[in-house]
Amino acid sequence: MTLFLHEMRRARLSLLIWTAVISFMLALTVFIYPQMAQQMDEMSKAFSEMGDFSKAFGMDSLNFGELTDYFCVECGNVLGLGGAIFAAIAGASLAKEEREHTAEYLLSHPVSRLNVAGSKLCAVWCQIVILNGAVAAVTSLSILAIGEKADAGIIALSFVAYLILQLEIAAIAFALSSFAVRGGLAAGIGIVFGLYFLNILANITEDAAFLKNLTPFALADGAGIRESGGLEGKYIAVSAFVVIAAVTLALLRYRKKDL
Repeated sequence: MTLFLHEMRRARLSLLIWTAVISFMLALTVFIYPQMAQQMDEMSKAFSEMGDFSKAFGMDSLNFGELTDYFCVECGNVLGLGGAIFAAIAGASLAKEEREHTAEYLLSHPVSRLNVAGSKLCAVWCQIVILNGAVAAVTSLSILAIGEKADAGIIALSFVAYLILQLEIAAIAFALSSFAVRGGLAAGIGIVFGLYFLNILANITEDAAFLKNLTPFALADGAGIRESGGLEGKYIAVSAFVVIAAVTLALLRYRKKDL
C-alpha cells in the first residue's frame, strides 16, 4: 500500500493536468453543439458523400444532427486519443526507477519485485479510472447544461469502451517499460498512433477489416457502438487476452531483470 500511495502522489500533477485538459476539451465540444446543430444535417450529408474519408472515421453512417452521433465521433476522438496517450505515459512506469537511478534504494527495502511491479500497475490503472470517472462526470454535466437529448446508454457504453482501451494500452506500455530503460515511453506513444491508424485502415476497406482484431480502437469505434447498441464480445475478449499477456510478460521480465 505504501508503494501504491507513493506512485499516486508522484503522478498526481500529471493526472490532474491530463484530466483537466481532456475534460475541458470534451465540455467545449459539447457546448458548441447547439450553435452547430442547425448546420449538422447538411454536414452529415456532406460527410456521407466523402467516400473513404467518411468510412475511416465512421462518419458515413452517423447523423450529426443527433447529439449522440455527434458525441460518438467528435468527443470520442478527444477521449480516445487523449486518454490512450495518457495511458501510455502512465503505463511506462517500470523504467522510471532505472532511468532516475532510484532502483537500488527502492529494492534494498524488504519488498519483492512482484510487489513493486504490482503496486505500480495498480496505481496506473487507478489513475486511468479516476481520469475516466472525472471526464464522464464533466461530460454528463455539460450535456445536461445544454439541454439536448442524448442516448445515455450509448454514451455510457462509449465511456466503458474507452476505459477498456486505455487499460489495454497501459498494459502494453507497462510490458514495454519492463524491457527498456529509455525509449519505452516513446514506443508506447508510437503504438497508440499505430493502433489508431490500423483502425482507420480497417474502416476504409473490407479487405483490411481483419485489422480490427489487432487494435483496441475497434472496440471503442463510435459508429460500431451506435449501430450495434453494444460492445462486441470478440473485441472485449481480445483486449482481456492482451492485458493478461502483457502484464504476465512484464512481471516475468521484471523479476529477472538486471537493475
